[in-house]
Amino acid sequence: MKKYNFNAGPSILPREVIEATAAACLEFNNSGLSLMEISHRAKDFQPVVDEAVALFKELLDIPQGYSVIFLGGGASLEFCMVPYNFLEKKAAYLNTGVWAKKAMKEAKLFGEVVEVASSAEATYTYIPKDFTVPADADYFHITTNNTIYGTEIRKELDSPVPLIADMSSDIFSRPVDVSKYNCIYGGAQKNLSMAGVTFVIVKDEALGKVSRQIPTMLDYRTHVEKGSMFNTPPVVPIYCALQNLKWIKAQGGVKEMDRRANERAKIVYDEIDRNKFFRGTANEEDRSVMNLCFVMKDEYKELEADFLKFATEKGMVGVKGHRSVGGFRASCYNAMTIEGVKALVACMKEFEANH
Repeated sequence: MKKYNFNAGPSILPREVIEATAAACLEFNNSGLSLMEISHRAKDFQPVVDEAVALFKELLDIPQGYSVIFLGGGASLEFCMVPYNFLEKKAAYLNTGVWAKKAMKEAKLFGEVVEVASSAEATYTYIPKDFTVPADADYFHITTNNTIYGTEIRKELDSPVPLIADMSSDIFSRPVDVSKYNCIYGGAQKNLSMAGVTFVIVKDEALGKVSRQIPTMLDYRTHVEKGSMFNTPPVVPIYCALQNLKWIKAQGGVKEMDRRANERAKIVYDEIDRNKFFRGTANEEDRSVMNLCFVMKDEYKELEADFLKFATEKGMVGVKGHRSVGGFRASCYNAMTIEGVKALVACMKEFEANH
């Protein structure tokens, strides 16, 4: 039976990316060595990093004056690296979910944090709209896609201060005006690569402005100056990222990823809205096209476990919703196919017919 991977992360990758990475793990670049055992300073590996950075800049149309670096620690480490490097006195945060709240918690260790708005009172089912960002804030931090709750900010916000964004789960799924941001970061295990590497896009002139001393490994300047090679980087995940960036370019770039994302989401949301058993959890205008969350309608709650079992038996992998929301979640990252979402819809229709 064919399996369809709807996991929220680590998540689906294009098959050719997996195969290319696996092949390099057996032997890298005719070197007689595995990618897993070569030195990160080997002459054969530096071109991997250089090409990955170049494709990052090309695909996102990153302007001059920005650096792309690859780090460890996941997006969770960036929750403290961001304020370490950018928060002098005050920062503004938009609270749209668990990860935004965690980022805000870390920032409070470094200075004043203003929560400009929150949708916590409605279990983060919407993106707040009417809020004011303090003009004297050092930056305004947003989480563009909320994997747990299925909400997403899919266009650049206007801000009187520099933007900083956690784009862990929607990077490369749409065009981004990078010039509006001082920093964009994210874990790679959704739309970019396997788990184990973190990407950071940082505006060079924004660095070195805070008065505090920053530990060497937590200073973005360290990694910018050394081209991600200050210490041993996560070699295999970076190589995997390169293969995925090549795949995105070959498919037509981020504009094509955006088109596919919206096409996939429409197919699934149309069925959620039509099917008598299900309802979406997020406000329609704020629905994520990456993480499509839905639950059983109240009158059919007793069938939730039955549908999960049925969907799993039909080859739908990872459709169980996050424990804080319940229900179901179909994560449709770049590598998810139209075939995959249509298989999920067919499963939902069959379940409805059976009951």
